[in-house]
Amino acid sequence: MPARSALRRLATAPGGSRTKWLVLAGWLLLALALGPLAGKLGEVEDTGPNAFLPRGAESAEVNTLLERFRGKDEIIPAVAVYTRDGSGTTRRDAAKVRADRRAFADHVAPGERIGAPATAGDGRALMLVVPLASADGFGDAVEELRTVAAANAPPGLETAVGGPAGSLIDSIEVFDDLDSTLMLATGAVVALLLLLTYRSPLLWLLPLLSVGFAAVLTQAATYALATWAGLPVDPQSAGILMVLVFGVGTDYALLLIARYREELHRHTDRHAAMRLALRRSGPAILASAGTVAAGLACLALADINSSRSLGLVGAVGVVCALLAMVTVLPALLVVCGRRVFWPFVPRAGTPVGGQRTVWNRIGVRLARRPRWSWLMSVGATAVLALSATGITTGLTQEEMYQDKPESVVAQERISEHFPSGASDPATVVIEADAADAADAADTAEAGAAGATVEAVRRVAADVPGVESVGPAARSTDGSLVSLPVVLADAPDSPAAAHTVEKLRTALDPLDGDPLVGGTTAETLDSAQAADRDLRTVIPVVLAVVLLVLIGLLRSLIAPLMLLATVVLSYFGALGAADLVFEHLLGYAGVDRALPLMGFVFLVALGIDYNIFLMTRVREETLTGGHTRGVLTGLASTGGVITSAGIVLAATFAVFASMPLVTMAQLGVLVGIGVLLDTFLVRTVLVPALALDLGARVWWPSRLARTPRNTPPPGRPVTHPHRPGTCRAARTAPRTAPRPAVRPGPRPRRGRRARPGARSCSWHRARPCSRPCT
Repeated sequence: MPARSALRRLATAPGGSRTKWLVLAGWLLLALALGPLAGKLGEVEDTGPNAFLPRGAESAEVNTLLERFRGKDEIIPAVAVYTRDGSGTTRRDAAKVRADRRAFADHVAPGERIGAPATAGDGRALMLVVPLASADGFGDAVEELRTVAAANAPPGLETAVGGPAGSLIDSIEVFDDLDSTLMLATGAVVALLLLLTYRSPLLWLLPLLSVGFAAVLTQAATYALATWAGLPVDPQSAGILMVLVFGVGTDYALLLIARYREELHRHTDRHAAMRLALRRSGPAILASAGTVAAGLACLALADINSSRSLGLVGAVGVVCALLAMVTVLPALLVVCGRRVFWPFVPRAGTPVGGQRTVWNRIGVRLARRPRWSWLMSVGATAVLALSATGITTGLTQEEMYQDKPESVVAQERISEHFPSGASDPATVVIEADAADAADAADTAEAGAAGATVEAVRRVAADVPGVESVGPAARSTDGSLVSLPVVLADAPDSPAAAHTVEKLRTALDPLDGDPLVGGTTAETLDSAQAADRDLRTVIPVVLAVVLLVLIGLLRSLIAPLMLLATVVLSYFGALGAADLVFEHLLGYAGVDRALPLMGFVFLVALGIDYNIFLMTRVREETLTGGHTRGVLTGLASTGGVITSAGIVLAATFAVFASMPLVTMAQLGVLVGIGVLLDTFLVRTVLVPALALDLGARVWWPSRLARTPRNTPPPGRPVTHPHRPGTCRAARTAPRTAPRPAVRPGPRPRRGRRARPGARSCSWHRARPCSRPCT
């Protein structure tokens, strides 16, 4: 068909003798044009209070309403805490706090003031609350407070500045220069692994250069979509984006280069070899990228904004990586020619590879006992998965960082000496009716409230777990009133979350539509949304991946088998990661969003290697029968898939060095899962299942009705258990009589031969389960 022919010519254009230069020129112009946009990605990152909250959550709605209480600048309190261990505070300590209060006054927001120092009930701590304006220089103000508090402190007096202002600054510092740090670290890891994989001083540069083009396109496309299409982008998703592009881009590069090298052994013209490599590996690469992008895009159904951002931004990155790997990389390879593979230059007419590689030996062993092999693999993975049953989800503020920042230290000291929620109270927002507004207008006190607000105050104060209710504040337009509610427990503790649930239940029947927000409410809403996202997103991801596999393999049994292996691998990786978190890294639990993000990443990325394997198996099955197809596919893709898995796992392992525990846990989980897919699922489990099921794995296609080995006319008759041909019938046509076989010798002690087993001299006189063809 003309349309199909045109698409084929377009897909193979990077391998053309003339079109390769057009492709390279187009990418150079594109990089020059999009470079300025790529550098602006940080300008569209959402660092607001709702960036990591569920959409439509009550706490997110409160954050939005609180904007109406502020003027030009938001008021964010910083909390300075002074503690002395072993004894009560002294007069010198009190004098130090009074001096700091006067010094802090220079940084207080206009119209605000610092209250009197609060003394702990045990007499061993003092606390100051400093209202700051979120204007330019806000970070410098917090650092100045910390400098003043630490200076001239009496011996034995410990100081720390935290609160919402301190937590915000510490979080910003975590993500400061995160993109550049991750890109440099990931680039160094990928370069080292490519150099070790190819053992060539030149070849490793081409995939890395192609990934660089993909990174520029990704950042520019993400910036454009965020600016004009409303794509949500937060600092965490922007950091993960570059690692994802490096990982999947390198995977696709390894697969294409391996197939190109294979074709160079068969063709003297490198352009013809590249066109054939693109034609044969293109469907697998396209299906892989489509599966990963579609799986990540399913996160758009999540309620948590950070999960939605990661999914959509990641899908953009995968598509851009695909475009670069199938266009600029082939053009670079063809321009450089065979010499880029030096010192292992592939020559036309030479063998592709030895027949006795490790992957051949693994295939032979699997073919002897396929059922035992896959049962043992399932058992080993299931043992790892048992650890996931006792996994603990949810991290407190103190557990979110690898190293405790000063804001976390301050919160720990506040919780020890004061009501735990004093530094970060919950907030109740009420709609003020007309009567309340009139009462407020007749009252000299700016924060006066009417009957509705007083009713809310009384009910909130009677809720168990509420320590106190502070004075009311009115919005700038007079339509809203807010009440600070101090909880008895730490803001991020389960007890505080239970108190917020009771507070919402108690306030729900009252007039004024009271809403409860704050850090504790945000934690509660995020936990509930994470549970909903698991139930919503996971079935959709599985359905999307299954449809892609059915369309690619034209079968029903094989896609179901592959999907089951990937899900089993995910639970095994989750259990293994939990053991690492608990016993090696000392984490108290896992982030609530980790199971969902880990599932999407591992299913989408893990199915990649199954796609690479099974597309090659199907291709070989069409010409050599099912058994030979499985063994040849395993032997042909073993090296490249293993290299790709190691590279991808290493790129995500870069996250383990990040200061944020959430990102470190995601990197460890994905790294373990990719290695498990690479060395167990793809190497043993999938081939063993395919051998045990036989040609039925291709049902309902025509391949399911073919014998295990049916080579076409003129093709060599293949041995049923090993790639290659039987020595006695190496060139026999299909219609030739079956070569002579002789009964095998007596099996060695401990090995029982099946009834009627026969063997051939090629098979070194070992018993065969079926007669040699």
